[in-house]
Amino acid sequence: MKWLVILGLVTLSECLVTIPLRKVKSIRENLREKGFLKNFLDEHPHDMIRSRLTENSAPQKKNTTLPLRNYLDKVYVGNISIGTPPQQFSVVFDTGSSDTWVPSIYCQSMACVTHNTFDPFQSTTFRFPGFIVELQYATGAVTGFLGYDTIQVGDLIIKDQAFAISQSEDDVVFENAAFDGIVGLSFPSMAIEGTTPIFDSLMNQSLIAQTVFAFYLSSNAQEGSVVMFGGVDKKYYKGDLKWVPLSQPHYWQIPLDKITIRGSSAACKNGCQGILDTGTSLLMGPKNQVYKLHKRLPDINSLPDITFTINGTDYPVPARVYVQKVRGLLCRENNTFPPKTAWILGDVFLRMYFTVFDRGQNRIGLAPAV
Repeated sequence: MKWLVILGLVTLSECLVTIPLRKVKSIRENLREKGFLKNFLDEHPHDMIRSRLTENSAPQKKNTTLPLRNYLDKVYVGNISIGTPPQQFSVVFDTGSSDTWVPSIYCQSMACVTHNTFDPFQSTTFRFPGFIVELQYATGAVTGFLGYDTIQVGDLIIKDQAFAISQSEDDVVFENAAFDGIVGLSFPSMAIEGTTPIFDSLMNQSLIAQTVFAFYLSSNAQEGSVVMFGGVDKKYYKGDLKWVPLSQPHYWQIPLDKITIRGSSAACKNGCQGILDTGTSLLMGPKNQVYKLHKRLPDINSLPDITFTINGTDYPVPARVYVQKVRGLLCRENNTFPPKTAWILGDVFLRMYFTVFDRGQNRIGLAPAV
């Protein structure tokens, strides 16, 4: 199976707060083990995510449409707490989205029954502004309401943070997730209208020394991965960080110079775009470019490195990383949710390269992970 599977890492520095991440079984693996995966993929065509905010079920001025988020392969989760006294949740820290949500006690979906749920009546700091939220994914929907409360991330305590509290969730997808919710770490332009994402709140409330966060994802061990806020811990990478300016401060998107195999062009010949996404475990690209790359790959026993050249620096990804053994001798590509334009550099790439997300200067820092 020519799966370009990439795992991601996060780190921090002086005056930084480090959140341990643990590797868990993915939604895809759980669906496959239960025999549900093929039917699920057949019933869910490629689509776009829609994040919509309504008040009393009446549409607001505009809808916000975001690129498809793939949560089938999420495998690294950490803990946060919400409310006073704190209620704990396991979440995915996702650089490909901006909203934060967890299940609530009002949710009767089986997906909520099998996860931790938030009880607003048990929190003395919760407030409800009266807005209903719908997050519509190609893989399923999350609906609920918008709330504000104290959220703790490691030692950082964020006051009056906006987050969504689900009342219903797609059972097939989220029932099989090894996480309760999601914390979005992308830009405010991707967030529910009128809300402030968590990292922006950390900056606005002067809770961090530097306006950066970073990921380190351990290659094999279940433990050892971290996400860091407010700095960078140099013990997680080798050499110096190479900085790349963002193409636009909307996604964590950067220009790619080219993609080569054994020194010759395999895709992205005239340059293209790449999105650094901890919410996608795979390495994904537009179909036509991925097919070009496939033609350059020989048999499974002699697969070469795939090299991404970014801002003049080569970042090779070896076959042991981009090929994932599922079962038997069958090889096939993963084309579940192919992006139409930009490449998605998910956890497969991020596992190889320690990655710093710099909001202060709108840039990405990359260095070989230890």
